[in-house]
Amino acid sequence: MYEQFKIYSTFLDKANIITKLILGVLLFAVVIFIHNFDWMLYLTLFMFIFMFGLSGVRFKLIAAFVSVMILFSITSSLFMVFYGEGKTMLFEWGMIHISKESLFRGLHLSLRTLTLGCLGLTIAFTSEVVKIFYSLMQHFKIKPKYAYAFMATIRMVPLMFESYFQLKNALKMRYHVIDARQYRGLKRLKHILIPLMSQNIRRAHRLAVAMEKKGFHDGKRTYYYHVPFSYRDILLVLIMISIIVLSLICAMYLPITHITDAR
Repeated sequence: MYEQFKIYSTFLDKANIITKLILGVLLFAVVIFIHNFDWMLYLTLFMFIFMFGLSGVRFKLIAAFVSVMILFSITSSLFMVFYGEGKTMLFEWGMIHISKESLFRGLHLSLRTLTLGCLGLTIAFTSEVVKIFYSLMQHFKIKPKYAYAFMATIRMVPLMFESYFQLKNALKMRYHVIDARQYRGLKRLKHILIPLMSQNIRRAHRLAVAMEKKGFHDGKRTYYYHVPFSYRDILLVLIMISIIVLSLICAMYLPITHITDAR
């Protein structure tokens, strides 16, 4: 997905996307039932190492996504931190009651978000959009007309942004020679939305006609890309199991907070 930012490749780039998605769902189920704060803390730490080591993209890109992810994870836990219940009060002001229990409960929720976010970013950094749909067609028997329609839709998104920036630059040139009253408020919005919609409707119509002419039917067909399962999928499963087990062992023998139940 982010091929232009790749600096090296790992085995994860060639692992089947279905394996990655199933592991994501299973990790979500595991994380939901982890209430040991230290276990969650170590699991998040190891998932960060997993992402930085196997994503293969530039550090600046990872740092940018991780910063946004940390911001959203902390924001999502603020309600639980500020208004949660607890016995040991740390801060109290008006309606805001921050207790030790609510603080760790909120941090535990943030760690869950970060853990799943790390795996999600790793999947995004190591998966090509085209091979995602090819894998779904070959292994989940998704109808080609739906898979190719989704692929065409994704390919249209950057074209839409390109059209927007071209139109915006053209309007800057035009606004220099017309009265300012003609492009204020809603008029400026109309000058952008209507041409943009008409352009993309025409482009989508041409794409639909081209796909229809190429015969995208539901019958048996061959594929240019083959996305099989391999030893890399087994290796990925073993690594994920090892991360979960190792984080549990570290929480048992090297506890940091000694909080065994953060509910």
